[in-house]
Amino acid sequence: MKKKLTIKTLKKAAQDFCDKESTYSNKDLYGVTDGKAVGTYIEHKFQKYLDENYEYEKGSSAKGIDLPSDDILTDIKVTSIKQPQSSCPFKDAKQKIFGLGYNILVFVYEKTDDPERGTAILDFLSCSFLEKSRTADYTTTFRIREMVKDGAIKEDIIAYLNDKNIPADDITLSQIADSIITKIPEQGYLTISNALQWRLQYARVVYLTDTINGISKLVDKVNK
Repeated sequence: MKKKLTIKTLKKAAQDFCDKESTYSNKDLYGVTDGKAVGTYIEHKFQKYLDENYEYEKGSSAKGIDLPSDDILTDIKVTSIKQPQSSCPFKDAKQKIFGLGYNILVFVYEKTDDPERGTAILDFLSCSFLEKSRTADYTTTFRIREMVKDGAIKEDIIAYLNDKNIPADDITLSQIADSIITKIPEQGYLTISNALQWRLQYARVVYLTDTINGISKLVDKVNK
């Protein structure tokens, strides 16, 4: 009988998957240079691995994230160490300041092709689990936290949000500023670029050496 998937067992499954895949000679990915195609392949393979071993609610296009149950609420991201980034749906401007609203499991690989064997090795150099409280933009939350600590008023915060081109109208910016003063946002650890979809960059997480509450480094070959 399959075990119920939890955050704890998800983390363990991700570690085991990385260990297994990092030595696997993969014929399907030999010569593939499209990072999105590689990411989709690995994401599906990890979900199959989960499905074989655990009971859990599967995601759908309607729900928008891969593991949508309230107790897991996690999206899976796979990216190359060459440029560790991906995109995610834009919901509203508050995501850049208060987080995406769900956890993220980030797999970061280095791909090497073996022409003699016609296979590829994906060495997973990093795998991190970010709780939703840590999924806001690093620079924006760092500066906002500093401003509030230094006694900034609502108008100061609105001016900063405008200066940073936070994608929202004046009414929404005013509401965001009220929310910030009511509850200071947690320090985020992503770099989030404005676009039709958010562009998430993970380098800060990949190269993170400090122990941060809410960030679990499940695999870390980069900083060793």
